[in-house]
Formats: sequence, C-alpha cells, structure tokens
Amino acid sequence: MESKHCRIFIAIIALLAGVLVKSGWLDSRGYEYTQAGLQRALVTFGISRSLNGVISVAQGTEVAVEPVGVGMTFTPGEILDPVNDLIERFSTVVLVAGTAFGAQQILLDVTVSDFYAWLFWASLSAVLLSLLMWQKLAVPIKLMIFRCAVIVVFLRLAVPFFAITGELFYQHFLEPQYQESSNKLKFTTERLTVLNEESKVVTAEKLEERSFLESAKEWVQSAGTALDWKTHLAEFTDAAEAASEHAIRLMVVFVFQTILLPLLALWITVRVSRVCVTSRYSCS
Repeated sequence: MESKHCRIFIAIIALLAGVLVKSGWLDSRGYEYTQAGLQRALVTFGISRSLNGVISVAQGTEVAVEPVGVGMTFTPGEILDPVNDLIERFSTVVLVAGTAFGAQQILLDVTVSDFYAWLFWASLSAVLLSLLMWQKLAVPIKLMIFRCAVIVVFLRLAVPFFAITGELFYQHFLEPQYQESSNKLKFTTERLTVLNEESKVVTAEKLEERSFLESAKEWVQSAGTALDWKTHLAEFTDAAEAASEHAIRLMVVFVFQTILLPLLALWITVRVSRVCVTSRYSCS
C-alpha cells in the first residue's frame, strides 16, 4: 500500500472509531445485552434452586401403605438422587455464568471510565498528529504510537462488541432451546411439588377399632393406593428424566455463551494485540 493511501486509511479508521465511541450506541447496547444475560442467569439460578429444594423434599419422603396390617414402604425420592447431584452442578454452572456476566459489566464500566476515555482520545489524537507529522517522525516512534493506539482502541471497542455479538448469537441460535428448557424445568418443579403433596402416609387402623364394613372399605382403599403407586413412581421417573435432559440443555446454553464465546473473543484479542506489538509494518 502506498504511503499516502495508507495514512488516509488509518485516518478514516481512527475517525470512525471516535464517532462510534462518541455516539454511545456501542456502549448502550453492550450494557443492555450484558444486563439481559445477567438477568437470565439469575432467573435460571432461581429455577435451579427451587427444583433442588423440591427434590430434597422428595428424597426425604417415605410412603407407607398398610392394607390391614400388611406393610409396604415406598421411597420415591431415591429415584431423584442422581438428578439432585446434576441439579447442584447445574446451579454451579449458572452461578459461574452469572459471575461472567457480572465481570463483563465491570469491564464495560472500566472502558467507559474517565481515565480510559482520556487514554482513548489521547491515543486517537496521537495517531492523527503522527499522520500530519509523518515525514518528521522516526519509524520506531511511529510504530510505538500505532501499536499503543491500536491496543487501546481495540480494547475500548472489543468489550461492548463481544457483549453484543454474544447476545445476538444467543437470540438467533440459543434462545429457543433456553426458553423450552426453562419452561420444562418450571413445569417439572411444579409437578414434583404436586407429587410430594400426594406422597402421604396411608395407614389402616386396627381391625378391632372399626366395624367390619369400615375395615373392609379401608382395606380396599389401601390396596388401591398400593396399586396407584406404580403410576406414582413412574411419574417420579419421568420427572427425573425431564429434569436431567433440560438441565443439561441449559448448561450447554450458558457454557457456550459465557465460556466458549468469551474464550474465542480472548483468543482473537490476544492475537490482534500480538500482531500489533510485534508487527514491523509501517506506511513509510
């Protein structure tokens, strides 16, 4: 690239960066999308803790059915033991995701602070002045100015940019899965609450304390209850499977948005910064 065209290109890039920052659009969208992600993580964490509490109640439930002295004990909560471990890990993942969104918000605060604003505008001014005094500056000085300016400007724009791209990626590819799995976990929590309420201890009083007709009626009801618990246990099993599947789906959503995408962004940032620091290219 010729020296004149190179300087014009750099000047245009610097002016566009200044206009973009001055408009505030990038920062406002970055804050908006980061807050949306943080709120989503907090809501999901609440769902996971509610589900964990319901499962803990179910684990301590024992159902005794005693048709005329013949005792049978059911422990439906045992079915949920593996699920409880998974939900606890799911809660940890969501908590880490919420922390990541909080850290992203702090980085946004840093890049819009007065100190960083001064650093940003000083860097742009140094670039524009060096373009005006191009022939009078030594190549090492020009390289140092451009390297420092590129790093400062890139970091200023990268934090809100990656926040925006992460949220847009979520909206286009991850939101349907998030909404479906969140609703399923809410439904599972409600269903387990109902099942816990239905898990009552059914006992038959002694035969001699009741009339023959009352005892026979109690026996039939207790026997019917014992048979119903096959269906009841099947419902616990279905709820456990649904909770496991959708907890894993939600973990994928949060891991992708708050771990994999930020790691990709960090890799890009490091690569660009390294190129800027080690490059020997100049528009001389």
